Amino acid sequence: MNVERQNQDTLYQMEFNFDTPLGEVRPHGSGEGANPTAAPSREQQAFAAWKEELNWEERILENIAHRYNLELACQRVKSNKGAPGVDGMTVEELGRWLNTHMAELREQLLNGSYQPQEVKGVSIPKPNGGRRQLGIPTAIDRLVQQAFVQVLTPMLDPQMSESSYGFRPKRSAHQALKAGSAYVEQGYTVAVDLDLEKFFDKVNHDILMSRLAQRIKDKRVLYYIRQMLKAGMMDNEGIKQKREQGTPQGGPLSPLLANVLLDDLDRELENRGLHFCRYADDCIIFVRTIEAGERVLTSISRYIEDELKLKVNQQKSKVDKVWNCVYLGYIIGVEGKLRIAPASVKKLKSKVRLITRRNRPTPLREVIAELIPVIRGWTNYFKLAAINRLCQELDEWTRRKLRCLRLKQCKHPKGLRHFLESIGCKRKLWSGMAAMGTRWWRMACSQPANICMDNAWLRAEGYISFYQLLKR
Repeated sequence: MNVERQNQDTLYQMEFNFDTPLGEVRPHGSGEGANPTAAPSREQQAFAAWKEELNWEERILENIAHRYNLELACQRVKSNKGAPGVDGMTVEELGRWLNTHMAELREQLLNGSYQPQEVKGVSIPKPNGGRRQLGIPTAIDRLVQQAFVQVLTPMLDPQMSESSYGFRPKRSAHQALKAGSAYVEQGYTVAVDLDLEKFFDKVNHDILMSRLAQRIKDKRVLYYIRQMLKAGMMDNEGIKQKREQGTPQGGPLSPLLANVLLDDLDRELENRGLHFCRYADDCIIFVRTIEAGERVLTSISRYIEDELKLKVNQQKSKVDKVWNCVYLGYIIGVEGKLRIAPASVKKLKSKVRLITRRNRPTPLREVIAELIPVIRGWTNYFKLAAINRLCQELDEWTRRKLRCLRLKQCKHPKGLRHFLESIGCKRKLWSGMAAMGTRWWRMACSQPANICMDNAWLRAEGYISFYQLLKR
């Protein structure tokens, strides 16, 4: 019970300020004019009392349906944003809806009348080909799922394997990569790269519910999870499809349910004494020889298909030297050194090309503001590899893309002259650029462009370089 309490306390780290709009929460003692040494307010005392009263064994649904939990769930759903479901309600409207229907929603949850709506089916392309099926719940159903996650995670997460890193508190892909790198350093240089075919679409409901029933005593919670799993999917043409299996990606509850089911796989691998890292359905096992890897792939594939009723993609699963495999966008090289997979650079460049395409009429500052989160996210994720030189190369290429976009927006030599004069470019420089006509890409790397639209000018427009973010 103490372990569960500690995990629960790490989850609910915010106190509610009831003078702010619904869903906005502030850390205890924060806010304008707050005094960190002041005694807790009445609302903060009530929040703390609720946490102490939580019954993690039998009254789980009461905890889920508690006002504080629903308000926190609303705030998190709003911060995650996302597209509307089949009812068209946006997450921006969710706070106002909960203000009006809080009592009604709590009553429905507690008396068993709450019924999840169909999810909105959306198919998106995968980076390596094929399509990925998403199921987007309504904003209200996302709120309820998030409320379930906030209470169930502190109960279920401590029971999971230490080698599972995906969608868990205080765990990350970086930890999985560091663990894999350590295994390679120890001599486990052969990888068994497991690929589960359409995992989220193939989850067996009965097996998943049996695993949940072993961990959750409140049968009302199990009933609602079953209802969420069975909720139909509505396609773009408004046709409803029944779902007898799968937990489509798109809802807050799906990652937690996936981890519960795949925890069986983790325990099987641990019982066999194998070293592995799993991030959601992306699992890699480390062995010393190709022969051992082939045996592990055969036996584990049989276990997955017989016990979990999932399918291993034999075409994509493989046994090979670890540096011939891509894991979470990286390649684990000799002696465990991490480097970026070429496909990860290619994917980044595709995003940059889309944002900086030349036919955009968007002002350059807005384009850069859209680009910076991509650069920051990519740099933060791939900083485990030695990417100093790569970042410098990407900066040169990206700056040229931005210069090309701005020059193309001038449309013709006269507009180009006015723009260059406006940024202080001398006549002898802009006249040489104007002579290039409309060869914008060539013009963007010319000496006059590099002088007139230098790095300082781009920084003034808001550009932050890959290299600069890497060194922060």
